[in-house]
Amino acid sequence: MVREFGFSAIAARSDSDPAAWRRPFLRWLDGIGAGWAIPLLLAGFVAVWTIYLCIAYAGAALHPDVLETWSFGRQLGWGYAKHPPLMGWIAGAWSTVLPATDWSFHLMAMTNAALALWCVDLVTRRFAAGDKRVIVLLLLMLTPAYQFHAQRFNANSVQLATWPLATYCFLRAFESRTTPWSAAAGITAAITVLGKYYSIFLLMSFALAAAAHPQRRAYFTSASPWISTAAGIALLWMHLDWLIVHDAAPIQHALTHARSDLATSLHDSISFVLGLLAAMAGAALTWVIVTGPRLKSFGSDMAGLNDGLRLLAYIGIGSIGLPVANALIIGTDLPSLWALQGLFLFVVVIVCGASYPIERFHTVNMTMLTAGIAVVATLVAAPVHALYRNAHGYEEGRTYYRQVADEATRQWREWTGQPLRYVGGTESLALATAFYSADHPAYGLPSSTPTTGAGTANDERGWVSLCFRDQPDCIAGAEQAAARAGHSVRREFVVQSRLLGRAGCTRRVVAWMARP
Repeated sequence: MVREFGFSAIAARSDSDPAAWRRPFLRWLDGIGAGWAIPLLLAGFVAVWTIYLCIAYAGAALHPDVLETWSFGRQLGWGYAKHPPLMGWIAGAWSTVLPATDWSFHLMAMTNAALALWCVDLVTRRFAAGDKRVIVLLLLMLTPAYQFHAQRFNANSVQLATWPLATYCFLRAFESRTTPWSAAAGITAAITVLGKYYSIFLLMSFALAAAAHPQRRAYFTSASPWISTAAGIALLWMHLDWLIVHDAAPIQHALTHARSDLATSLHDSISFVLGLLAAMAGAALTWVIVTGPRLKSFGSDMAGLNDGLRLLAYIGIGSIGLPVANALIIGTDLPSLWALQGLFLFVVVIVCGASYPIERFHTVNMTMLTAGIAVVATLVAAPVHALYRNAHGYEEGRTYYRQVADEATRQWREWTGQPLRYVGGTESLALATAFYSADHPAYGLPSSTPTTGAGTANDERGWVSLCFRDQPDCIAGAEQAAARAGHSVRREFVVQSRLLGRAGCTRRVVAWMARP
C-alpha cells in the first residue's frame, strides 16, 4: 500500500509540476479537443510503421496474401474466386493512384490500420473525451493487430476498419432510430460482409446485443432495424447476383474450413480464446499498471455501464462467443487472427467504463512506451529481421519472388520473343510473377487446385508454370498441363536472395513454358 501510495503521489506531483521533457506531450494532449492531436498520432503511426515494414522486408517481397489482393483488384468485380470483393476494390483503387511497389502497399496496409484506429476513435468519443480517447488508441497500438496483422492486407485485415465503422453507425442507429443513421448502419454492415463473410458474426452480435439491451422494445418496434436491413440488402444485391452466377465460389472456398471433428473444433476454440488473450496481454498489463489499486472497482464499473457501453459489451461478447459456438456445432477452423479486429470493443468498454480519470503522468508514459516500441522495432528489430531472413528465407519463398519473376520473364522472352501474358504454378510464385514481372502477366488459377501447379486458362496465348523444386505436387500438376498443351519446354534455375548486395540463401525453381 505504501508503494501504491508513493506511485500515486509521483503521478500527482508530475501533473502539478511536469518535467520539461513532458511538456510537449502535455501540449499535444491539450490538442485532443481541438481536433489535431489524434490525426497527428495516426500520421506518426503510419510513418514509423511503414518505415519499419520497408526495412524489415527490404530483402524480401510482399506477402502472398497482399499479392493475391492486388491480383484480384486488377479487374473490379462484385466478387472473386476465394473472397468477397472489398479488399480487391481497395487494392485496385490504391493502384490507380500510387505505383504497384512494395513501399506503396506497405503504406496502404498502414493507412488501413490508421483508418481503423480513427474509426475506433469515432466509437470512443461517444463515451469519453480528452485523454481516454488517446489511451484507447495507445492500448490498441500495443496489440499486434494494427502493425503485424495489418501488414498482410487481405480479407482479414480489411475488417480492422470496417468493424468499428459499422459498430459506430449501429450505435447511432440504436440510440437515435432515425432514418439516416439506420440506413448508414445497414450500408456499413453490408460493407463488412463485402470484406469477409466472417463479419456475419458481427451482424449477429448487433442483433443479439439489441435483443439483450433494456431498450430493445423501443428499437425493435421502430422502423430502424428494417431500414437497416433494406439498405444492407440493397448494397449486397449485386454481390448476391454475382454469387448465383458464379456458383457461390467464395462460399465454397469458405466451406473448406468446415471439416473438423468435435475434438479438433474444441481444441481450435480453446486456442482461439487463448490467442486473443495473448494478443491483449501487453495492453492488459499496461492498463493494470496504470490503474493500480483502482482496479478493485472493475466489477462495479462494469455492472454500472451506461446504455451505450452496455450495448458495446454485448457486441464484444457476441463477437467471441458466436464464432466459438459455430465452430463447435459445424466444425469449422477458428484461428484467433480472424477475430483481432473486434478487440477494440473490449478496450473501449473497459477504458471508457472506468469510473475514474487517468492522470496525464500515465498517459504520457503510455505514449512514450508505445513510441519507444515503434522506434526500437524500426531501428533495431527491422534490420535484424531483414538480415536473418536474407540468410534463412521464408517457407513461402518471399526472398526469391523478384528473382523468379525476372528470370522467368527473361527466359520466356528469349524463347518466344513475346511478352509473358499468363502465369500459373504454385500460387505464391505465380502471384509474385504477376506482380513483379515487367510484363505483369495475368494470374490464371489452375484447373484443379491452386497448389497442384496446372497451367493457365489460356493455352492459345501461352503460359509459364512455376514451382519450387521441393514441391512435388506442383511439379506433377505442371507436367500434366504441359503434356496437354504441347509445344512446351522445361527449365530449371537457381535463385538467390540478396540484401543490399549481400548474398543470402538459395532455392531451385522449375518452370514449364508452353508456346502460344
